[in-house]
Amino acid sequence: MGSKRTCLLITYSPEIVDGVPLYVSSNCLPVKASKYEPAGHSFHAVALKLRGLDEKEDTETDDRSVSSDDKSQDFSAGSDNFSSKGKKKSGSGSQQQDHYALLGLGNLRFLATEDQIRKSYRDMALKHHPDKQAALLLHETTEAAKQAKKDEIESHFKAIQEAYEVLMDPTKRRIFDSTDEFDDDIPTDCAPQDFFKVFGPAFMRNGRWSVTQPIPSLGDDATPVVDVDQFYNFWYNFKSWREFPHEDEYDLEQAESREHKRWMERQNAKIQEKAKKVEYTRVRNLVDNAYRKDPRIQ
Repeated sequence: MGSKRTCLLITYSPEIVDGVPLYVSSNCLPVKASKYEPAGHSFHAVALKLRGLDEKEDTETDDRSVSSDDKSQDFSAGSDNFSSKGKKKSGSGSQQQDHYALLGLGNLRFLATEDQIRKSYRDMALKHHPDKQAALLLHETTEAAKQAKKDEIESHFKAIQEAYEVLMDPTKRRIFDSTDEFDDDIPTDCAPQDFFKVFGPAFMRNGRWSVTQPIPSLGDDATPVVDVDQFYNFWYNFKSWREFPHEDEYDLEQAESREHKRWMERQNAKIQEKAKKVEYTRVRNLVDNAYRKDPRIQ
């Protein structure tokens, strides 16, 4: 009986052996009654604990393990299916409208100021408002033709409003300007006497992407050496704001879940990074070519 001093023992009362009914009181009572033996689930739990086992912890561990495995399998299977969902189809959808042309700023494009955009929008909105164009419906002979003309007028007016909203939003305008038509070709060689005529316009054209404005000029034969060094230092440390939204392969709005959206963002980030590296190499080649051919450096 000395073992009772070191650990709890589960014993059976003699009344059970003799067949006499035994009345058991639960330990769940507010009053502490430690003299009663555990019964039912408590008996089972204590027995496992005394034997060094914990069924609850093992069960929870197994459940967590199974749940984790299931989640990882679901994520792995889902990732395999993600590549075929939410993908932008090349050539799908209508062609992007020319916002600058709709506002009559096709000659200025990215050089247009906010005041010019605002003024042009007021003029174009007043001119192409459906109420101002109602007289055009009188020239149509059939109801179908009148309805088609009315839809055309309203669609054009909505396009003007959309153009104004895009060009007045800095983020949307930057994305639109990044996808606007641009000559990415860079000169590779030229005669010494044609250096400034060939490379000057190329630097001015690519200067539109510079975060720092205004950009330094290439100059001419009479440009001081100090200014020449500053020019090449600027371009060798060139920082571009150009984006490549047309390279994004996945549309985040088509994501079926948060995990799917995160996967899309990771894929788009990889594509963006790749496109930016190509752009960096293109600009760097322009600067290297000019530096080799610059008669002032030679």
